[in-house]
Amino acid sequence: MVEHDVTMDMNSTVETMGAWTWQIAGAPSALVWQRVPRPAPGPGEVLVRNRAAGLNPVDWKFIDWGAPDWRPGHVPGVDGAGEVVSVGAGIQREWLGVRVAYHQSLARDGSFAQYTVVPARAVLRLPPGLGFAEAATLPCPMLTAWQAMQKVPHHPGAEALVSGAGGAVGTLLVQLAVRARWRVSVMCNARHFERMARLGASTCLSPDIGSSAFSSRRPFDAVFDTVSGQHAVRLAASVGANGHLVCIQDRLDTSPVAPFTTAISLHEVALNALHVHGSAAQWRTLVDAGERLLTDVLHRALAPLPIEPTSVSRLPEALESLKAHTGQGRPVAVFD
Repeated sequence: MVEHDVTMDMNSTVETMGAWTWQIAGAPSALVWQRVPRPAPGPGEVLVRNRAAGLNPVDWKFIDWGAPDWRPGHVPGVDGAGEVVSVGAGIQREWLGVRVAYHQSLARDGSFAQYTVVPARAVLRLPPGLGFAEAATLPCPMLTAWQAMQKVPHHPGAEALVSGAGGAVGTLLVQLAVRARWRVSVMCNARHFERMARLGASTCLSPDIGSSAFSSRRPFDAVFDTVSGQHAVRLAASVGANGHLVCIQDRLDTSPVAPFTTAISLHEVALNALHVHGSAAQWRTLVDAGERLLTDVLHRALAPLPIEPTSVSRLPEALESLKAHTGQGRPVAVFD
C-alpha cells in the first residue's frame, strides 16, 4: 500500500515524502516507491503539494529511454496540480494556498511525488471550480496544441489537416483550429469520427495516406502531424504552395519536398524545451494563454478527452496502459 503523508525521519530533522522514482531505463513497472527528502523551493520557485499527477506519453518514453541528466532516484512526471505550500526568495507570499497546475522540465524532479518544486513562472492558476484531477491532465497536451497553432498565420477559411486527431493533443488542436475559423479535416481511427464531427471537423479521413480519397483532395494550407516524423514526411505532398507542416511528435531536419516546388515551411513544436530556451516574456504569454484555456475547459468551451483517474499507488500500471494504448481518455494519478 502506498503511503501518502509527509513524515519526519526520527533520526534527523529532514522531512520526507513519498515518490515514484526512476532507477534504470526500462518499463514503467520498474519505478520504485520510496521515501525521499521533501524538497525546498529556491529563488523564483514554489513548492506544490500535488493532489494529482497527469500521465503523458513523454513520461513513459523517458522512463523507457532514460535521459542524460537522470540519475537513480529521479522523480518523473511533467504534469501536476495541487496547492502552493511554500515559496522561495523573490516570490510573494500571496501565492501560498493558491491552486495551480504546471508543466515541469524533464530535467527536474517531477509530479510523481507528494511535493514538487516548480519555477513560479511556469505555474498556471486554476479557476475556481476546476478540479485537480482534470487540471493535472491538461498542461502538456493543452499548451502543446496552443503552441502548434502559433506556428501558423491565422487566416479565416484556411484548410487545415490534423493527423492523429483522436489523441489528447489532436482533440484540443482540432477545437482551436475550428475556433480560428479554419476548415478542419481530421485523420484518425474511424471510432473517433462522430466525436470529431461534434467538435467541428468538416471532413474525417482514415489514416490511409495512400488512399484515393486522401490523394484526390485539394492541398492543405496547414498540416499538423501528431504521429511521427516519418508520418509527417508522407503528409508533405498534401501541403499546398507556401503552406505549413507542423511536427508535434518529432521534427524534420531536411525538407521533404524538392527545391523550388511548393516551398512549404517546416515547424517544430517542443514544449519542454521552453524551460531551457524560453524568455520570461514567452513564459508570461504561454501561462496567460494556458489560464484562459483552463477557464474554457471549466465552462465547457473546450472539450478535452475524459479523464481516467486512478490511485497514485497504481501509477505504474496506468502508465503501462497508456503505453499500450488500452485506455480511451487522459490517465491521471490521484493522491489520496
